[in-house]
Amino acid sequence: MERYLPIISRSPLFKGMLGDEINAMLKCLNAQTRSFEKGAYLFRVGETTTTMGLVLEGSIRLEKEDYWGNRTILASIGPGQLFAEVYACEPELPFDLNAIAAKDSVVLFLDVRRVTTMCTSACEFHTRLVRNLLASVAKRAYTLTRKIEHTSKRSTRDKLLSYLSDQAESARSSTFAIPFNRQELADYLSVDRSAMSAELSKMRKEGLVDFDKNRFTICNFAE
Repeated sequence: MERYLPIISRSPLFKGMLGDEINAMLKCLNAQTRSFEKGAYLFRVGETTTTMGLVLEGSIRLEKEDYWGNRTILASIGPGQLFAEVYACEPELPFDLNAIAAKDSVVLFLDVRRVTTMCTSACEFHTRLVRNLLASVAKRAYTLTRKIEHTSKRSTRDKLLSYLSDQAESARSSTFAIPFNRQELADYLSVDRSAMSAELSKMRKEGLVDFDKNRFTICNFAE
């Protein structure tokens, strides 16, 4: 666990805590580490859980699939980020999405029931942990709201501009990397991949954007 402590300490869940405090809370939360191969399911639609995940290595996708097999990507979760915290906080709420390893991944699972009840081993940190968990849940809601904003745009170009602008603002730079390949980006924005690729090519010819694989530059972006 010590090798992952730098990543764990950067997680919003443990914001404001030192190494010894984090180790104490990990014991309190019955922390368990598991490895997953690319493509493995961590959670499936219909399942319930009392544990949330903290990505230590790799990447986890939150995806939905309709009756005909059409995929929509809701979020990409990287090292230091949490997932499934909303479902873990309400264990009677079944998953309405799948959590899948996008790469070979290592995940730290934490028992949320230990957060919502008072502990004896590290109670001086407990209030801070609860506050951090609430902030994480709020941030997840905000992220999904941003996705709705992107996908509600009328055209493929408008969806791309909305998403790329948001990524540039988050990175505070006109050049940034996104966590998706082309198919994944199309699934995230709910557009056809071919149409999206064609629109990106037009936008590059018009001098709006430049890109190489998953690295983008918004041209004439005011930093």
